Amino acid sequence: MLSKRKLIILLAGLAVGYSAYHFTIGKDESVTAENHGHGENHKNDHTEGGEHAHGDEHGQGHAEEKPAADEQGKADEHGHGSEEGGHAEESKISDNAVKNLNIEILEVGSSMVQETIAVSGRVTLNQNTTAQVKARFPGIIKSVLREPSEKVNAGDILATIESNDSLQVYAVKAPVSGTIITRNANIGQLSSEEPLFVVSNLSKLWAELFIFSKDGEKLKAGQKVHIKCLDDDLTSESIITLVLPTAEASSQTVVARAVIENADNHWRSGMNIRADVVLSEKEAPLAVKTEAVQRMEGNTVVFVQEEGGTYKAHPVETGMSDSEWTEIKSGLNAGQRYVAKNSFVVKADIGKAGAEHEH
Repeated sequence: MLSKRKLIILLAGLAVGYSAYHFTIGKDESVTAENHGHGENHKNDHTEGGEHAHGDEHGQGHAEEKPAADEQGKADEHGHGSEEGGHAEESKISDNAVKNLNIEILEVGSSMVQETIAVSGRVTLNQNTTAQVKARFPGIIKSVLREPSEKVNAGDILATIESNDSLQVYAVKAPVSGTIITRNANIGQLSSEEPLFVVSNLSKLWAELFIFSKDGEKLKAGQKVHIKCLDDDLTSESIITLVLPTAEASSQTVVARAVIENADNHWRSGMNIRADVVLSEKEAPLAVKTEAVQRMEGNTVVFVQEEGGTYKAHPVETGMSDSEWTEIKSGLNAGQRYVAKNSFVVKADIGKAGAEHEH
């Protein structure tokens, strides 16, 4: 049997061995746990802490930007972009639609632009080539040989009259070549001072323009004038031949006159017209068709063709303008392709897209 002293020594040795073993195991487990803990912490960095931090720094930004991205995606689906405030500023139109909608695309370039005054007026017979045909002697009308709208040559017989004085029958002849405008002669009727016929050469008509007296001083003979019929698709370029020195009493307008060339007889006396009298003109380095200029959300804009069939509204500053061309002072560059005709179609499409985005 072991003595008491040896037993104590043995137990002490076993205790030291167990402690060393426990320390080693504990250290290994601690390393393992530490490694495992590092994995969990690393995992947490990517799950809880990492995701939370990423969400705070970036995720929140993505969360806030996502609706805008969705809206942009929605806009892309409809082919429309958006500007500040959610209002669409672009339109995407296919080439086939451009063709079918008769949209015309031109390049920004130089053009003559004119300063004009718009006036109203009417077409009248040219009194220099119009004749009122009367009987030379009083008498009874024996025959009428011509009807209104017939063309006659100078010297053609229009009617015959038996003179009251000599009882001789004489011929009434056309003094000028032209068209019978009116006929006031009937067989058996007694001729009088009233014209029997009105004959006029319709190849040249007059445009009588009514100008407000305040603008009368700006007009003078020799100025260019663009004439357009209000009731038909007729236009004519002419020159003012005279400005009458008096004003019409009832309307207080001054009458200016220009000649309309009418070789094809499309113009008719009595037509209502609009005319643009040119006061001055200049070469504008940058100009677009006047029809291309639109108003949109308080801005003056021109729709420019971008890549991929997109049309974008460009705010512009305009200068001198006439019925055909408008000077561009800023907002566009030479060579840019823009919607010159039917630009209202693009404007309507953008407006529709803006309304959809607001909802």
